[in-house]
Amino acid sequence: MTLSTEDATVVADELASLNAGERLRYLQREFAGRLVASTSFGIQSAVMLDLIAEHAPEIPVVFVDTGYLFPETYQYAEDLVQRLGTDLRVYQPAMTSARMEALHGRLWEGDKEAAERYGVITKIEPMARALKELNADIWLSGVRRSQSSTRADRRIAEQQKRTLKVYPILDWADAQVSAYMHDRGLPRHPLAEQGYVTMGDWHSTRPAADGLDPESTRFGGEKYECGLHLDSGNTDFQI
Repeated sequence: MTLSTEDATVVADELASLNAGERLRYLQREFAGRLVASTSFGIQSAVMLDLIAEHAPEIPVVFVDTGYLFPETYQYAEDLVQRLGTDLRVYQPAMTSARMEALHGRLWEGDKEAAERYGVITKIEPMARALKELNADIWLSGVRRSQSSTRADRRIAEQQKRTLKVYPILDWADAQVSAYMHDRGLPRHPLAEQGYVTMGDWHSTRPAADGLDPESTRFGGEKYECGLHLDSGNTDFQI
């Protein structure tokens, strides 16, 4: 059954009054076999991974490895997967980083069009492939409204082309995230101690030093989103 915008509204209404654990249990009960979650193993990724492990461990979790992540991110990923028993599915770009740079240069240093091409090659295409291979049309993400202005108007569920995007902790504040990690004894990303408040590729992420706001720590302050959590209408990939 293909989901529609109307279905997204129904799901959003069903989830609105539930807590995060109840939302995950509802989704697993109603849509088993059609769900995947994604993780970047970023600063606060442990929260969603722990919630999934506790309430819906059957849901596979996709990790898009761009090939440009910090060494600490890969180490953190190993730690969390071992700790939580995550059903992790690793997807990588079809084009290696060496080939991409040889053919197109360091795209992240280019103009807006080059940056968008980089996002398509390293993130959007692998995620689209994951959804297709895992036969999933419902994608769970740990996106939260308080993370950036681009996420402020999100609903808990929304249709993105053929995929229903669901955000089980969309309404969590930073303090709630911190309290949950403390109460559950979850480890922080190693780079959090160095002032990083968000996490992405090493070449486009910097710590929040000298009062830098979180949205300015990614992509030189030009944007916050990598492309996965925006409407991908400018690409050929149906995610």
